[in-house]
Amino acid sequence: IPALELIQGAQGRLQRIPGEAGRGGEVYVDYAHTPDGLETVLNALRPHATGKLIVVFGAGGDRDRAKRPLMGEIAGRLADTAIVTDDNPRSEDAAAIRAQVRAGCPDALEIGDRREAIRHAVSLMREGDVVVIAGKGHE
Repeated sequence: IPALELIQGAQGRLQRIPGEAGRGGEVYVDYAHTPDGLETVLNALRPHATGKLIVVFGAGGDRDRAKRPLMGEIAGRLADTAIVTDDNPRSEDAAAIRAQVRAGCPDALEIGDRREAIRHAVSLMREGDVVVIAGKGHE
């Protein structure tokens, strides 16, 4: 059906970012901010990564603390490279939140500044890689 080609997905939900394919890989943004959401998006994009699956993610402050190490474990298990960054720490200490996430994924890189974490993930990207920027959707 030709009309299907015209449909655009929801912003921030498995949203492919145009222009990065020239680097040989693809970049996606997704609002995944829960363990289930992160697991779903990484499982959905794994088949599209003929190279590495790289994820940038964090956990919000003043929210469910128990999910933080779970999200780290999921990222460590499903992604080839995990980068833990800040995701709206609110009134909590951002470094403490990152440490709680990394408890589930001790091999993850830690880059507190979200823009810098995204830049680093894109700089790692090679032919066939997929970068997933999770947690804040299209923000």
